[in-house]
Amino acid sequence: MPKIIIDDIEYEVEAGNNLLEACLGLKLDLPYFCWHPAMGSIGACRQCAVVQYLNDEDTRGRIVMGCMTPVSEGARFSLGGEKASEFRATVIEALMLNHPHDCPVCAEGGECHLQDMTVMSGHRDRTYRGKKNTHRNQYLGPLIHHEMNRCISCYRCTRFYRDYAGGDDLAAMAAHDHVYFGRHEAGVLESEFSGNLVEVCPTGVFTDETLVKDYTRKWDLQSAPSVCTGCAVGCNTMPGERYGRLKRIHNRFNVEVNGYFLCDRGRFGGAFVNSEKRLKFSGLRDTDGRFNAINRDVALETSVAWLAQSRVAGIGSPRASVEANYLLRKLVGEDNFSNGMNDDEAMLVAEISQLMLSGRSPPPSLKKMETADAVLILGEDVTNTAPRLALSLRQAVTHNMAAELGETLGLQDWQDAAIRNLAQNQRKPLYAIAVKDTRLDDIAISTSAMAPDDIARLGFAVAHFIDDSLPPVDKLSDRYSNLAQQIAKDLQQAAAPLVVSGTGSQHVGICQAAALITRALQQTNTGVMLSFCVPECNSLGQALLTGGEGQDLAELTVRAIAGEIDTLIVLENDLFRRAGSGQITQLLASVSKLIVLDCVDTETTSMASLVIPVSSFAETESTYVSSEGRAQRSYPVFEPADDVLADWQWLLALSRKLGKAELALIEHFDDIVDACASEVGALSGIKDAAPGADYRLRGMKIPRQTHRYSGRTAMHAGVQIHEPKQTQDIETPLAYSMEGLNGNEVGALLPYVWAPGWNSNQSLHKFQHGVGGALKGGTAGSRLIIGDGNTLTAESIPGPFHASVGEFLLVPLQRIFGSDELSMLAPAIAELADSPAVFLHPDDAIVMGVHQGDGVVIMVDGKEYHFELGIDDSLAQGCAGFVCGFQDTNNLRPGDSVCLAKAQNWQHKKPQVISTDGGSRHV
Repeated sequence: MPKIIIDDIEYEVEAGNNLLEACLGLKLDLPYFCWHPAMGSIGACRQCAVVQYLNDEDTRGRIVMGCMTPVSEGARFSLGGEKASEFRATVIEALMLNHPHDCPVCAEGGECHLQDMTVMSGHRDRTYRGKKNTHRNQYLGPLIHHEMNRCISCYRCTRFYRDYAGGDDLAAMAAHDHVYFGRHEAGVLESEFSGNLVEVCPTGVFTDETLVKDYTRKWDLQSAPSVCTGCAVGCNTMPGERYGRLKRIHNRFNVEVNGYFLCDRGRFGGAFVNSEKRLKFSGLRDTDGRFNAINRDVALETSVAWLAQSRVAGIGSPRASVEANYLLRKLVGEDNFSNGMNDDEAMLVAEISQLMLSGRSPPPSLKKMETADAVLILGEDVTNTAPRLALSLRQAVTHNMAAELGETLGLQDWQDAAIRNLAQNQRKPLYAIAVKDTRLDDIAISTSAMAPDDIARLGFAVAHFIDDSLPPVDKLSDRYSNLAQQIAKDLQQAAAPLVVSGTGSQHVGICQAAALITRALQQTNTGVMLSFCVPECNSLGQALLTGGEGQDLAELTVRAIAGEIDTLIVLENDLFRRAGSGQITQLLASVSKLIVLDCVDTETTSMASLVIPVSSFAETESTYVSSEGRAQRSYPVFEPADDVLADWQWLLALSRKLGKAELALIEHFDDIVDACASEVGALSGIKDAAPGADYRLRGMKIPRQTHRYSGRTAMHAGVQIHEPKQTQDIETPLAYSMEGLNGNEVGALLPYVWAPGWNSNQSLHKFQHGVGGALKGGTAGSRLIIGDGNTLTAESIPGPFHASVGEFLLVPLQRIFGSDELSMLAPAIAELADSPAVFLHPDDAIVMGVHQGDGVVIMVDGKEYHFELGIDDSLAQGCAGFVCGFQDTNNLRPGDSVCLAKAQNWQHKKPQVISTDGGSRHV
C-alpha cells in the first residue's frame, strides 16, 4: 500500500485509488460533485482541486483534480493550502452563478450535497449581480420532480441514467452555460431506475415527486433500517415517517446486495402504507352480512372461541415474515398449513430451494454477479421480476469489458470516461432467452423468444454441449443447436460464468436445465454462479420453513368441500391472486368461519367472517429470506395506529389463549426467532440476521430520529398540551427518539446517515471501511444456503412445443409496475401500470383476424374472460402472453392451452391523458 503525504501528514492508502477516494476513505473532507463511488470519475466539476508538489523542495506546486489523480508512493498534496482553497471557492462561485438560491423552498433543503459543499468550500457571499439563465422545467412522470434552474452541470444524472442504467430518454442538451438535462420533450421517464436520480443528483434538480406533494423536511423524518418487500431481491432501504405517514424510501447501502441503488418499485411502491385501503380496526360480519367494527379484545376472544371448538387450517403468505408464518404453522399444525402460494408456484419454489441447497456453491450476491464475464438468462425477464438484479447484470456485461480493456492500457477502473470511450460497444457475452423481448436485449449478444418447453430444451442442449455424457436433445433445429453450442462455448471460456433463471416462465424444466448447466460447468470451473429469481419477498423463506411439506391450495379445497375444515385462518394473502376465482370461492364458501389477518382490504377480506388488521412492513419487525438465501431483518419505522398490531403479536396472543404449550415461553420477537431457528434447521441462521433487542452501542439504543429532529413537543398539540412520553420499544435495539448513538453500530441497524458537515446521503463514506466498502458494522443479513452439494443428474427433457390449430399456450408476462399486489396501491406506481392485456404474435393475430386494441375472449372453467389484445412481434408464436397481477388475469393458469375468440361489440379504450406543465397529451 503506497504512502502519501497530505498537508505534511503521512497516510497509508489503498493502491489503485484516486486521491479523492483516498481522502474520503481517510475521513478527510474534500469537496466534490461529479464523482460518485459507483460511477467513477470524469473530472467535470473541478471542485475537488488540490495542490500537488513535485518533491520536498517544491513550494509552488500545481493544481490537480483529486478525482483524476492516482495515488502513488511518496506523492505530496495540500488540501487546506491557500491556493487550493481559493481555487475551490472560485469554482463553486462559478457553479452557483445561475443557481436560484432557493434553499428555503427547495425539497432538497437540509439534505443537499450542494449546501454541504458550498459551506465546506467557504463560499458564503454572492457577488454576481447579473441576469441569470433560467429554464422551463419538464413533466417527467409521477415519480420525479424537475427543477432545472438548480442544476450545476455535474453530469451525474446522465451518467447514471444512460451509462449505468442503460436509459436513453434523458440527456444533456445544448452546451456551455446553457446545458439542459432532461428529455427531448416532456414525458414519463422510461427507466425503471429513474428514482435513483433523487439520490444521485447533488442538488434539487431531480427530487421525489411523491414527497414534494406530501412534504416534510428531511431532518424531521423518523427512519429505521428496513428491507424492500417489492420483490425477492431483498434490497436494503431506509423508510422515513412523519405524523404517522410514510413519506419516502431511501436506499440503505449493503455492499453485497443493492449497493447505492434501488428500482422504482422498491423506492415508490411502499406508499401503499398510506393507502385508503389500509385496515385499521377489526371487523366482524353479522347475520345480515355486514361488517361491524369491534375492538381488539373482542376480536381476540371471538377468534379464540372459533378456533377452540373447530377443525382449523391456516394459509400463510410469501409476503409475510418468517416469524408470522412460523407462528401460524405452529398454531394450526404442520399438516394443516399451506404456504400460501399457488400450487404451481409452490412446486417451483420448492424445487428451486432444493436445487440451491444441493448446489456446489452458495448463491451469488448481486455484487458477486457483477464480476461475471459471461451471462446466460434462461426463461426470465429479469428487469420485471428482479429489477435490481438486472442492473447488476448490466454492469457485468458493460463495465467489466471496459475495465478489462482499460487495464491493458494501464487505466484504472475509476477512470470512467476513458475506459468507456475505449470499450465503445464492446461487451461481455450475454444471452437472453425468454418468451419475448426483455429490457436487457440492448446489451445481449443474442436474444431468442421461445415457448417455455423450447427454452428448457435449449438449456438441456447447452448442458449436453458442455458435458457430452449428458443426454442430447432430440429434434433440435439447426438454428438452436448452433446457438446452444455457442452459448456452451462462451460459458466454458469464461472465468466467472453466470446462469440466471427462475419462476418467471412458470416452468420447472427451465430451472432444472439452468442447474444442470452450472453443474456441468463446475466440473472444470469453480467460479460458476447460478442465480434463481423467485416471486415475492419471502417466497424462499416459505420453502425453507416448510421443506416442501404441508397442504397446497388444491388439497385444502378438497378437504374443505369434504367438511374436514371448519375454520380457516388466512395470513396476509389475497387468495384470489393465487388461483382461479371459482376454486377460491368454493374453498372459502366451504368453511364456516374465515379469519383473515391483513394490512390492506382485499377480495379475500371482503369474504371473511372476521377481519383483523395487522401492521405493514413499516410498522413491525420482520425477517425475510431473499432469493440469494440471505435472511435480513426489517425494523418498524413508526408505531401502528388505532387497533393495528403486528401479525406476530396477534398470532402469539391467539396461541397463548389456546394454551399452545410449545409456545408458552415465547413473549417477545427474539423468542420467536430463537424458536424458529432451533426447530427449523434450514432457518437456523436467521438468528444471525441482526442483533436482538438487548443490543446497545456504548450502553445506548440506536435513535430513529436525527439530532436535528424538530417539533416533537408540538406534534400532538392539537390533541393535548402535554407532551406524551416517547414509546419505549422493548422489541428492537432502536429508540423512538433522537436520544442514542448512530455511527458504529452493526450494519443491520443503520437507520440514517449523517456526519458533521455532510447532511446529505453522500456522507455514507463516513460509515464505510473505505469508499464503496462494507459498512463498519458489517454487512447486514446472514446467508442460509451454503451450497455444499455434489450432484449431477439429468432431468427429463420436454418435447418440442407445437401449437395446436386454434389453441394458444398461456405464458405469464411480469411487469415491474402492475404485477405486484401492494405497490399497485401506491398512486404513483398505479399511474404507470399496464392494463390487464393479452398479447399475440402478429402472425397469430392475422390468422385470428384480430388487431391491436381489439377484445378477445378466453374461456376458463366454463366462464368467459374478456381482455384487450396487444400485438407483440417479439412473442413466441403459438403463445398468448398475459400480464400477471390483475384480477381477471389471475384466473389464467400458465401452461394451459386455451382457445381465443374475438370479442363482439368490444369498446376500444380511450387513450390515457397525462397532464403536463404545458397542458395535456395523449399516450
